[in-house]
Amino acid sequence: MASSYNLSDISARLSSGAESLRARFGISGAVLKNLAVCSMLIDHTAAVLVRRYITLASGHVTAQKAAFWKQLYFYMRRFGRLAFPIFCFLIVEGFLHTKDIRKYLSRMFVFALVSEFPFDYALHHGQSIFEKQNVYFTLLIGLLVLTGIRFFYGRIPLQLAVMVSGMILARLLRTDYSYKGVFIIELLYITRFSRFWQSACGASFMQYYEKMPTPLAFVPIWLYNGTRGRQNKYLFYFFYPGHLLLLGILTWQILPVLV
Repeated sequence: MASSYNLSDISARLSSGAESLRARFGISGAVLKNLAVCSMLIDHTAAVLVRRYITLASGHVTAQKAAFWKQLYFYMRRFGRLAFPIFCFLIVEGFLHTKDIRKYLSRMFVFALVSEFPFDYALHHGQSIFEKQNVYFTLLIGLLVLTGIRFFYGRIPLQLAVMVSGMILARLLRTDYSYKGVFIIELLYITRFSRFWQSACGASFMQYYEKMPTPLAFVPIWLYNGTRGRQNKYLFYFFYPGHLLLLGILTWQILPVLV
């Protein structure tokens, strides 16, 4: 009895301490989204523009400069890995708070289609349109899975079937982050009742899948205070295809002229 009481007391104190910390240092959904957008921009700039520069400049720069650009590429890609777990968390939060899941799904589907050409153009110069699909498709499938889980509430075999089907679909479509991207959305939804377990399970999985520093994305996620913050609802929707198109133009049209 005493042991049970002590464990409950410790759990309550930890929960109270976490809430106090969020009240003092907590961040809004807008801050989370802006952090993810900045991280994504750095990642894609490295994956597209910096990588192409390294290829074009090979043999034309000193070994020291070549090493610098390769190091810069490495660190930009590592920092850029913070974006995806945050977007997955925001998808779960959006699902939990949306007033119209059909509009949410429709919006995701439209922008997945709109983003496909900029995605293929930036990363593959438009030459491998079926090799990989943009991350909107991954997030859309995750959102569909969450809708299915809610629809089959209490019917665990059917919920599991929906979860597995979503991961298989992502693998077949070759979406960005593939089935693992859908799984992390499912994981964050299952553990939604405890921010501690959301962060711990999410960070553990990302450490296994991506390694450091990706698990650090769950530090700001843990500090999320549940408020929306001031944000433009459609900023990310347009920013994603827009920045990819711009990077594609800089990489394939302008950079070769300058190097």
